[in-house]
Amino acid sequence: MKVDKKMQDGIWDWVKAITLALLLVVIIRFYVFIPLKVEGDSMSPTLAQDNYLLYETFSDIDRFDIIIFSNEEGQTLIKRVIGLPGDSISYSEDQLYLNGELIEEPFLGTEKQQGMDVFTSDFDLLSLTGVETVPEDSYFVLGDNRVRSRDSRIFGFVSQADIAGKAAMVYFPFEDFGFIEN
Repeated sequence: MKVDKKMQDGIWDWVKAITLALLLVVIIRFYVFIPLKVEGDSMSPTLAQDNYLLYETFSDIDRFDIIIFSNEEGQTLIKRVIGLPGDSISYSEDQLYLNGELIEEPFLGTEKQQGMDVFTSDFDLLSLTGVETVPEDSYFVLGDNRVRSRDSRIFGFVSQADIAGKAAMVYFPFEDFGFIEN
């Protein structure tokens, strides 16, 4: 059986299109938007245990972004950026002060008001870390569930080199589906 030239060209066009589509899917999946399962409740209420999210690797880190990084033990952690390089940070009476200015934290929502006397204990960067400002190429991170979060108050600053990316959206479970806003 002989296949005519027009049909061969059509088949070849389909093979090229499917190959290109698969290549784009692989690139996007492994290098642009990467899936991750949330383990633990340190980012509650923003992210819940067993949420599945996509994180991206291409944009700059801004204050209040949720980042994904590896700690010294090789564990993958998810936390919110509170302090950028050069920032002075302190908490007093459950209020965040950045560079001496009071800053609201609306992402904490009602978690902060669930009958707790203190949600975030008082500290300043100098007494916590021995330095007055966040070092160059480093970030100070906290979990949204401050009472149950192991974060920069425990392990110190997060190096830029350890950051894998920042959270972009929750895709499962479907009732939590949506983009992550700061």
